[in-house]
Amino acid sequence: MVDIDGVISLFGAAPAVPGGRPAADGSFHSIDGIPHFLSSAAAAHLLALQASFELVWASGWEEKANEYLPHLLGLPVLPYLRFAAGVQGTRQTKAHWKLESIDAYAAGRALAWIDDALGPACEDWAAARSAPTLLVQTVPEHGLTTREAQLLADWAAERSQAPAAG
Repeated sequence: MVDIDGVISLFGAAPAVPGGRPAADGSFHSIDGIPHFLSSAAAAHLLALQASFELVWASGWEEKANEYLPHLLGLPVLPYLRFAAGVQGTRQTKAHWKLESIDAYAAGRALAWIDDALGPACEDWAAARSAPTLLVQTVPEHGLTTREAQLLADWAAERSQAPAAG
C-alpha cells in the first residue's frame, strides 16, 4: 500500500542548492493546480520494489495517481483504493481513514503500508491482523528513501524464505 503525499510528493523539502537546483532528486509539477515536488528517488525505489510487492495506491489521489504519476515519474499504472467520502473510521478500525479500504483490499494477505501519517491506531490494527503486516513511516520532506526501501526489501525477502503453511 503506497501513499503519495509525504512518500512520493514531498512537503517542506530542503531549499534549493546553489544554482537553483532542488536539494532532493525530483521535480516540481502542477497537479490539478496544486504544486507538488515529486521525488524521482522515491519512484526509483518503487520500481525496484515492484519485483517483490503488488504495489497499490493507498492515497486520497485515488485514480488521479494513474493520471499523473506514470508519465511524470515512469511508474506503472497501479490498482488504487477508493475511500468513502468523509470516512471517520469504524468500530473495527477505530481511526485512520484509510484502514477500512486497506483491510478490505488486503483480505487477510500479508501487506506492507508506506505512509507519512501512521499513528497508534494503525499500529494497533497492524498488530491485530493475523497476516504479516509492516508499517513503514516516512518523513514528509524526504519521502521514500533508501532506508525505507531496504526495510521493505528485507521484509519481502524474509516472507519469501518463510516455510509455507500446510
